[in-house]
Amino acid sequence: MNRTRILVIEDEETLRMALADALRAQGFEVLEAADGERGLALALREGPELVLLDLMLPGRDGLSVLRALREDRSSAAVIILSARGEEWDRVQGFEYGADDYVVKPFSMRELALRVRAALARADGNAPGVGAVADPRGRARFGAVEIDFAAYTLVNGGARHGLSRKELELLRYFLVHEGQTLDRLRLLSDVWGPDENPTTRTIDNHVLKLRKKIERDPERPCHLVTVHGVGYRFTRAGGEA
Repeated sequence: MNRTRILVIEDEETLRMALADALRAQGFEVLEAADGERGLALALREGPELVLLDLMLPGRDGLSVLRALREDRSSAAVIILSARGEEWDRVQGFEYGADDYVVKPFSMRELALRVRAALARADGNAPGVGAVADPRGRARFGAVEIDFAAYTLVNGGARHGLSRKELELLRYFLVHEGQTLDRLRLLSDVWGPDENPTTRTIDNHVLKLRKKIERDPERPCHLVTVHGVGYRFTRAGGEA
């Protein structure tokens, strides 16, 4: 039986070797690269299921590698490993298409859990994500075309990047089209028990999505508010 392949792109040799040894001990097949150019070439040629990607790489930086992977429609899950832990850095990583973002230093145990969670999400087997549409495909409604692999959507010719949570939330609305979804259900099914969002988090993400999918975000027709409850999504649109 084929083993799951993980590509480690990390220029710090000691860390790269430690990661590779730990992953092999868990039964994964591990590929290694010490710079961005070789890492990208390996990823495109070998098609690993998951990539551990450092941001500060010689030759080609990690965000450039990630962008190239998503533009090539790579379906690999990508976990960024970085010493930069500010909110802007994390947001930028997710907007480029990362599945997770781990700040250095980290424990091998934490990383192992994140690796398995990312692989489970990619297979559609993670808690709360089982009914979600295939993240490798596309969806279209009205003037909007969503590219799940590239973490982007195009609306009327304008291209917008999507953060990981924006994409997951939009995918969830697509799968549950026509249903009135209360905020607590959205928190449970999209964010899950291991995160600490509030209902305000849902509202903020909905506002961001409306700016990208609606012709008039102030008068939404696809993603409408059900007052006192939550939200309802329809592809065809209607009166808010």
